[in-house]
Amino acid sequence: LRNANLSGANLIYADLRYADLTGANLTGADLTGAYLTGAKLDAANLNGSILISAYLSGADLRHADLRYADLRHADLRYADLRNADLDIANFMGADLRYADLRNADLDLANFMGANLRNADLWDAGNAPGNSPIWQDTICPDGSTNRPCV
Repeated sequence: LRNANLSGANLIYADLRYADLTGANLTGADLTGAYLTGAKLDAANLNGSILISAYLSGADLRHADLRYADLRHADLRYADLRNADLDIANFMGADLRYADLRNADLDLANFMGANLRNADLWDAGNAPGNSPIWQDTICPDGSTNRPCV
């Protein structure tokens, strides 16, 4: 499925564990509840995709475009999100424990109620005035109710 065009596809509860979706176009795809544990989504376009309650533990999302993606309550434990574009993505209630978000773009991303305990946010950032939402977020050090970066 490398470089596949799955734009707008209905992949609700699809079993894509360990699938190679490197460079795939998943723009606007519905992946609600999909099983993407260990999947390779390096440089995939997930702009505007729906990943509510999706299982992305250990997934490779390096350089992925997740702008406007809906990842509410998704399982992203140990996911690799290095250099990913997370502008305006919704991670409300998501589990990002031990996720790698180094150099990720976080402009206006919503982390309300998300768990980032032990996540790596080194050099992750946002443009001035485009701070992420950190309300009730568990930061990497276990603290809450403050900006995590």
